[in-house]
Amino acid sequence: MKNNQCPDGPWRIEPETLEAALETEFAGRPALTPALKNWVEDLPGQNEKQQTAPRLTWVNEINDIWMEIPRFENILWWGAWVGSMSMLTPVLLYAYSILSLPFDLISFIIFSVGFITIFSFFFLFIRGAMFVPRGTPIRFNRQRQKIYVYEYQRKWNPWVRWPTTIKVFDWADVHAQMTRETGRYDQGYRLYGVVCKPGTTEIIDSFVLSWAVGHPKLLRGLWSHCCHYMQAKPVPTAPLLTKAPASWTPFNTVRWPADIDRESTTAPDSQPT
Repeated sequence: MKNNQCPDGPWRIEPETLEAALETEFAGRPALTPALKNWVEDLPGQNEKQQTAPRLTWVNEINDIWMEIPRFENILWWGAWVGSMSMLTPVLLYAYSILSLPFDLISFIIFSVGFITIFSFFFLFIRGAMFVPRGTPIRFNRQRQKIYVYEYQRKWNPWVRWPTTIKVFDWADVHAQMTRETGRYDQGYRLYGVVCKPGTTEIIDSFVLSWAVGHPKLLRGLWSHCCHYMQAKPVPTAPLLTKAPASWTPFNTVRWPADIDRESTTAPDSQPT
């Protein structure tokens, strides 16, 4: 065979076949970097055709200016009450022992350390049961083309501050990716909003749009709804689920800062009241 002769036979790969193989290969890789852990799918871009009909899972409010959706974690909050009650008896016994037994320095130190440890667990459970926000929300402001993400960071140390932060993003910079979680308490598909530098595919931040669910169609429908809503396209206002999971707390645990609350619920030309 001459050097300039094209190969022929069954080993030859047609250009169309090679292109299709490459498309299939790269379709299984995230288009945005750095990739999220446990990534499984990039959802269509905001201006691309959505493959799933728009559908909310839950909704707190939806109107012509803004929409708020809650994000309920897969947590049995009543378990925090069980944990706190299980710690109450040891706390009282340690306190009784410290106050009633004859003073001895070694015993006092041992019982005090035990009391502080047990009481810290008790306080951790009480703090989680009563004050951790349920269904931390995201607000979509159609008029401003911005989203407002309510984040709360709880920690294992009950004696430090558990901060609340509000992240504000331009909607044009937000994309959606799906991951598959295999944790003990959080199994299934999770939807993330990922924020890229304008005009690039470089991820600079991310946030959970929906905690893990059993079927990815729910997440595709949620993302489709968000895209359609922000484009002022018709969307259903009735969510798939109308009953929120039990919060097991007597308090309103979500408190927006006043300035963010006003901005996220008004149009740009609205005057503050």
